Amino acid sequence: MSGHSKWSTIKRQKAVTDAKRGAVFTKIGNQIAIAARAGTDPTMNTTLAMVIEKARQANMPNANIERAIARVADKNAAALIEETYEAYGPGGVGIIVEVATDNKNRTMPEVRTALTKNGGRVADPGSVMFQFARKGVMTVEAAGEDALLAVLDAGAEDAVEEDGEMTVYTADKDLMAVRKALVDAGLKVKDAELQYVPNSEVELPDEETKAKVLKILDALDDLDDVTNVHTNAKLD
Repeated sequence: MSGHSKWSTIKRQKAVTDAKRGAVFTKIGNQIAIAARAGTDPTMNTTLAMVIEKARQANMPNANIERAIARVADKNAAALIEETYEAYGPGGVGIIVEVATDNKNRTMPEVRTALTKNGGRVADPGSVMFQFARKGVMTVEAAGEDALLAVLDAGAEDAVEEDGEMTVYTADKDLMAVRKALVDAGLKVKDAELQYVPNSEVELPDEETKAKVLKILDALDDLDDVTNVHTNAKLD
């Protein structure tokens, strides 16, 4: 399956750095607040449980998690909305940008500026999305045939092994169930989230174009309201 790329690795490394400076807490806090609208009990709300797990993996303090959940009942808190923007980057690659914002009039211009300043442009709705599928994606600290069999037995659709780890893909609705099955099987799951996974990857013509694509992805990911960035660029 496509989607296991250099950008995935870079995003994980950035998350560690961002956690140290607190930037990732803002992003995850917004995701928690949105997920909690469907119910504040993570045992009944699998989306909330998934984001809380992401927060804990980023070493987000429990007080921050509780405060984000409490925003649901806070009538004075700014209302957050989720938006998904589609774009094209250098080399004609497709880009999906997920945001959580309390002000679209601020966020959309920021996303547009990050794109246009770095050789990209906003695309019409639907013109990029059809090139991606919504999937559950996990990083599992395991390798080898036995681990692969355990992953598939847990209900995963596919897995890609690299550098002693596996990137595991599931149907979007199966992410938390497969994660639990893997943990119950004794495997360590480093992270788990929903992603837009490309149906196929776009080959880039040269290293200069790859550098430009990485720059634009980085610029988008650095925006406070952006919660996730996906691309079909082949960056390996």
